[in-house]
Amino acid sequence: MITVELARALRDAGLRWHPDTGDRFVIDKAEVDDDVYTVSEMTVERHDHPTGTVLGFNGTTEWALDSVTADESLWLPREDQLRTLLGPAFVSLTAGCTVTATIDGERREFTDPDAAEAYGAALLAYIEASLA
Repeated sequence: MITVELARALRDAGLRWHPDTGDRFVIDKAEVDDDVYTVSEMTVERHDHPTGTVLGFNGTTEWALDSVTADESLWLPREDQLRTLLGPAFVSLTAGCTVTATIDGERREFTDPDAAEAYGAALLAYIEASLA
């Protein structure tokens, strides 16, 4: 799972979240961003409204939360989601968790002990290069 810091950097670089079943997220406030939630029809449901998406907590015992807006939440994309978001820029993942991606026509490597973090770093570089 990627860190909250990397998730914030991806969001700030322009990655947008459209909550879906199975997505993990935290409440985007420093004092509560240690608790990871998962969107699920059973416990955390997505409710789309004209004013935005609301994540409703159903019967949650850990918190006295009814709901939070998607804007108050921070998506923690999974490894498979990060790989998909890299799209055609993704070249390979090798042992030792090195992701190779083509960014601005150049092959670059991103290594981390956690494959999701390596994918996240590659995606961040890809997004930032797209904006330059």
